[in-house]
Amino acid sequence: MNIDELRDHLCGQYPDLCPLFSIEFGDGTLQVECRGLYDAAADLKSLGFDMLGMVTAVDRGEHFEMVYRLTSREMSVGMFLKCLVPRDKPHTRSLYDLWPAALWQEREVYDLFGIEFDGHPDLRRIMLPEDWVGHPLRKDYQDERIIKRPDYI
Repeated sequence: MNIDELRDHLCGQYPDLCPLFSIEFGDGTLQVECRGLYDAAADLKSLGFDMLGMVTAVDRGEHFEMVYRLTSREMSVGMFLKCLVPRDKPHTRSLYDLWPAALWQEREVYDLFGIEFDGHPDLRRIMLPEDWVGHPLRKDYQDERIIKRPDYI
């Protein structure tokens, strides 16, 4: 499968999302709703995306954005799979059973952002102590020890 066939397949599978799919610099981006994240990830895996290289999140203020970096070594192409997670109920389905590499990376996102992963086999803090209060990479995180930066930076 080449990159054009991949685009055609994804646009056929996700017609509402096709305008959101793009390929830039050899990497594709597919933004899906979180309820369809697992199915989209399983579809990409069946198409040859055999490696999960990164799981992270971004605090966008009103919601979080989950970002997964997938790679197909056969096609020599990367894919960013993204979904928006609501701030009031921050959870999505774990991709651990598709790519075991998600195990510790999802724990890191849980620890630092507070996003829960349904179906994760060992969801607990990985970087901070269990009794730590809050999630330090959230924009609304408060800690009196943090020195506020000046607004001009």
